[in-house]
Amino acid sequence: MTAPAPEEATAAPAPAPAEAFRAARDVLLRHREDPAAARAEFRWPALEHFNWALDWFDRIAEGNGRTALRIVEEDGTELAVSFEEMRVRSNRVANRLRELGVRAGDRILVMLGNQVELWETLLAAMKLRAVVIPATPLLGPADLADRIERGRAAHVVARAADAPKFDGVPGDYTRTAVGGTGGAAPGWLEYAEAHGASAEFEPDGPTRADDTLLLYFTSGTTARPKLVEHTHASYPVGHLSTMYWIGLRPGDVHLNISSPGWAKHAWSSFFAPWSAEATVFVHNYTRFDAARLMAEMDRVGVDTFCAPPTVWRMLIQADLTQLRTPPREAVAAGEPLNPEVVERVREAWGVTVRDGFGQTETTLQIGNFPGQPLKPGSMGLPAPGYTVELVDPVTGEAGVDEGEICLDLAHRPAALMAGYHGDPERTAEVMAGGYYRTGDIGARDADGRLTYVGRADDVFKASDYKISPFELESALLEHEAVAEAAVVPSPDPVRLAVPKAYVVLADGWQPGPEAAEAIFAHSRAVLAPYKRIRVIEFAELPKTVSGKIRRVVLREHAARAAAGTDGGGEAGTEYRERGR
Repeated sequence: MTAPAPEEATAAPAPAPAEAFRAARDVLLRHREDPAAARAEFRWPALEHFNWALDWFDRIAEGNGRTALRIVEEDGTELAVSFEEMRVRSNRVANRLRELGVRAGDRILVMLGNQVELWETLLAAMKLRAVVIPATPLLGPADLADRIERGRAAHVVARAADAPKFDGVPGDYTRTAVGGTGGAAPGWLEYAEAHGASAEFEPDGPTRADDTLLLYFTSGTTARPKLVEHTHASYPVGHLSTMYWIGLRPGDVHLNISSPGWAKHAWSSFFAPWSAEATVFVHNYTRFDAARLMAEMDRVGVDTFCAPPTVWRMLIQADLTQLRTPPREAVAAGEPLNPEVVERVREAWGVTVRDGFGQTETTLQIGNFPGQPLKPGSMGLPAPGYTVELVDPVTGEAGVDEGEICLDLAHRPAALMAGYHGDPERTAEVMAGGYYRTGDIGARDADGRLTYVGRADDVFKASDYKISPFELESALLEHEAVAEAAVVPSPDPVRLAVPKAYVVLADGWQPGPEAAEAIFAHSRAVLAPYKRIRVIEFAELPKTVSGKIRRVVLREHAARAAAGTDGGGEAGTEYRERGR
């Protein structure tokens, strides 16, 4: 008999998916306050088959009595579900959905709020190898029709209260209603029937790591929403970078403020905390109340806290010292966080809010990580597992000091989307030249730190100088009168364009010439002459249902106002700097 070759005799078997995932995770936990070491040692696990719900969640959940999910309602009622209970509950839902005809590859549109059924359904769908199309309950019939058609949804799971929205939405899909009284709506099945299904689940086949898991419709700030396709690896495994950025540890209580249906909810209310074996805490409210939120954070002992800049800007309008025990870690994502907000929180809590950058198409790409020296205004360094380049958007030259934030596909991160579903041309466009192109502009300093400049289509020129709206908005937020601001170009016959600010005033300030002059004076004091705000309009900011400012709407409005075809909005709300 021929002896095996030495390499064959000594080759170790590939680790099982769960062990490979755990090993990669534990590298990040081991170096949780040493980002340089984490970047040097971390490698994405190479997985041919992987089902995060079965291979990871169920393994850490079996027999585990620690709290996996804790939801506190506005009226004070509370629900706490252990890891073991969540394993069993999701098994029952998976078995029930299978009875209803859900099969591997089927698309399920899930439109639920922050309720236990959302987490159950996501786990159940994953176990079935079905494809989830997350949808926010804020969507109307037209948006739902688009998602059903382009997503080719075969099943819908939605709140009973939202069932009427689907009355005019065509398509051959099963309908399952969650909650409600007096039985399900006509034509809808009752989710509650899952409670009687078997507590044991048997998968009907292996899950390939590159099988489709999620189809996310983007928020559509400038155009028709894109349909982002993620796999059983790209988000479940990819969010190890998000876990590391947040600073999560096993046993933590993690609060993320995010609306279900958007990618950030999966980031920080599902994959990142449960990959770390932490508790997901949710406080439901109909109207934001900073004092109540901080009281709940104190009561349950929140260790890590993630919120979008909009929430952080509302929080600093309140008395932050009401929070007696601040979280150990605080982060912000969704839009760049203004330095003024960071400083206000640091003064009150002694905690630095760390910025991070990512997209629906990826996980956390760039961030300020625990233990990393911070530079004010910078969004930090590339995350472990990411190779980030700045590429000149005109010449295509890589390694420039300012350019489009791109990911080097020669070192493709596991967390990058499979592509834009059903749109190969757009996919090819953003993957051209060996880079994934984010569409965002950044600048790199001598230490390698990256600073956000703006969306490529938001940056504009005034008097031949390039203007970053984010920089100007951050300067405006330093003034006590400004609660929110968005800066866009206002066409100008001499300067090509001048910066115009749409401003939401803080409590105690009224729209008028006095407020405008105070903001103009502040602009003159803190900004270079070519960057100064020349026009101010007091107005509510148009936003997507995910809360992002729709600057395209403001740019169009500013152009009409400058041309005299729009009247500048409501009479008396637009003011121009004196001497213009």
